[in-house]
Amino acid sequence: MKHPVDVHVGKRVRHRRWMVGMTQQQLAEHVGIKFQQIQKYETGMNRVSASRLWDIADALEVPVSFFFEGLERKGEEKAASDSVPADILADKEALELVRSYYAIPENQRRRLFELARVLSDAA
Repeated sequence: MKHPVDVHVGKRVRHRRWMVGMTQQQLAEHVGIKFQQIQKYETGMNRVSASRLWDIADALEVPVSFFFEGLERKGEEKAASDSVPADILADKEALELVRSYYAIPENQRRRLFELARVLSDAA
């Protein structure tokens, strides 16, 4: 049976890998394992050991804490707005939007951000 924390960590691995444009094979090679193991981590079928998570975080250039962001303890209330899905990174369209956003030069990205903020305030 999959543990919710393992599933969450696996999703965060997959999303970050996708955001940096890395394949499962490339991540596996960087970490020194087979890509099938990465598949199992990403689905939550296998738990990621602390040392392996450390290596994955290094390969994906994020702190280890990144993989636990958005995870709630039992009884804790969500701080996020009701209008935003709990797992926004599970939406491929949202991920593509973020990836495209960061591909825009910084000065144009700032202007786009301000436009989006104005449009959301007007909605």
